[in-house]
Amino acid sequence: MDQFLDLFLNYLVVEKGLSNNTLDAYGRDLARYLEYLNENGVSAPDGITPPIVVSFLAKLKDHGLSARSRARKLVSLRMFHRFLLSENLARTNPAAQVAAPKSLTKLPQTLSPTEVERLLNAPGDTTCFDLRDRAMLEILYATGLRVSELVGLTLQDLQLDVGYLTAFGKRRKQRIVPLGETAREAVLDYLSYGRAELAGDAGSVFLFLNRSGNGLTRQGFWKMMKRRALEAGISKNITPHTLRHSFATHLLDNGADLRAVQAMLGHADISTTQIYTHVTRERLKNIHQQHHPRG
Repeated sequence: MDQFLDLFLNYLVVEKGLSNNTLDAYGRDLARYLEYLNENGVSAPDGITPPIVVSFLAKLKDHGLSARSRARKLVSLRMFHRFLLSENLARTNPAAQVAAPKSLTKLPQTLSPTEVERLLNAPGDTTCFDLRDRAMLEILYATGLRVSELVGLTLQDLQLDVGYLTAFGKRRKQRIVPLGETAREAVLDYLSYGRAELAGDAGSVFLFLNRSGNGLTRQGFWKMMKRRALEAGISKNITPHTLRHSFATHLLDNGADLRAVQAMLGHADISTTQIYTHVTRERLKNIHQQHHPRG
């Protein structure tokens, strides 16, 4: 079965243009699946039946995987079998009719406006790292970028004279996002007084650099954000996505249109954006319970 996995991953690269991170996720999911098939004596696509797919998902549950994680793996299986069917390498798609595991909708964690303010003010303005960190945090909250989009920004992606930037999301889909005056000024300060010191002779095209003059990685940004959160006295276990969630929630709290938020986040389906309306409703419910005499 390994030959079919190789064909599928090559298809995702050539035809779908998926990112390396997405390819790695598909590869891990399907490698585990093929290992399970091999353990059960299945060596050809037509030997896979819906009960086998169900039993694989059941085994994942026994190993402690959440319903959400199992549902994501089922998506990988469906795409794999759909590919085999389209390429005439199989006669059926055994994963097509398997129901996705149900899970409770988990509301994304957000920061309050006060917590965001403390986080954005955590970096000082003394060193080049302070200026870089402030600019990155300001951009993330002002635009709702994914962390991979943030660290992937180049100098050419900035249009500071008109106040927006160009982001490249999943499958390299391009979108234009307003930057806001505060974030724009933070980026200008970094470009004027910080970036040159970090760049040295490296000549990197990336906007945000590490101490070696190379583009900052996602892991590097994650560590920086954790450190700045501690400096700001924020005890929540935040991630880069926390600022993305906060960006969307605070926009909706202040009356932004859901479609506009969808466009800024780069969501292909508005149902993905609608999770933030649940966050807003939950907050209103909590406020009612806390402050109404009969709450």
